[in-house]
Amino acid sequence: MNDQIETIEEIDEIDEIKDEVVVIDAEVDSTSVNNSNTKNFKILSLGDSYTIGQSVCETCRYPSQLKDSLLKKYPEGSTIDLKIIARTGWTTTDLINAINSQNISDDYNLATLLIGVNNQYRFSNMAVFEEEFPLLVDTAIKAIGDEKNKLIVISIPDYSFTPLFKDNTDISKQIDNYNKFIEEYCTKNNITYVNITDISREGLTNPNLVASDNLHLSELAYTKFIQRILPLALKKLNN
Repeated sequence: MNDQIETIEEIDEIDEIKDEVVVIDAEVDSTSVNNSNTKNFKILSLGDSYTIGQSVCETCRYPSQLKDSLLKKYPEGSTIDLKIIARTGWTTTDLINAINSQNISDDYNLATLLIGVNNQYRFSNMAVFEEEFPLLVDTAIKAIGDEKNKLIVISIPDYSFTPLFKDNTDISKQIDNYNKFIEEYCTKNNITYVNITDISREGLTNPNLVASDNLHLSELAYTKFIQRILPLALKKLNN
């Protein structure tokens, strides 16, 4: 029991390391390249520590890797305006409150949503998540001009496969329940869902997938995310 309390206290300390910038706008400088084939996109990424990239560099987190990977697929001079609304420790409630304080336009070309791990960590049941996750999906869809085919929902990683939790089966079962709800909701509403939970579950056998804090994911893990997300993102942007 004492060991469990110590572990939770460690997590609380980590969750207090919050990125000072809640909303991040990363614009690629639009140079005067005279190329009619260049593209100009806007991407919105909503989430928590796995979106802001706790314990990894700014260019290492998955939205930034996605932006960089996409730019390589388009002619020189193409631009991507990336907006990230995410923070370590956020639940669905926190993300909704942050979004409500922003004036989000409805002209994004692509949106990603990865949320729920802190709902699982803080609450004993899924009631709040089941009520609020659909609201966040609706918000993301509005931001992409009501074109839900431009939304990518990403599954919740499993933090039990890290040195701090060491394959806690109870956590894994709860994460599975959350992801089952997410996947079923996306399937019912014809929304693209990407499972990356299995990647996070390699964290104990492949320590390179875990960040230096022994809890969050590493740059390599996010690179593996992009291997699954990039083809879908390209298809959505090219349609």
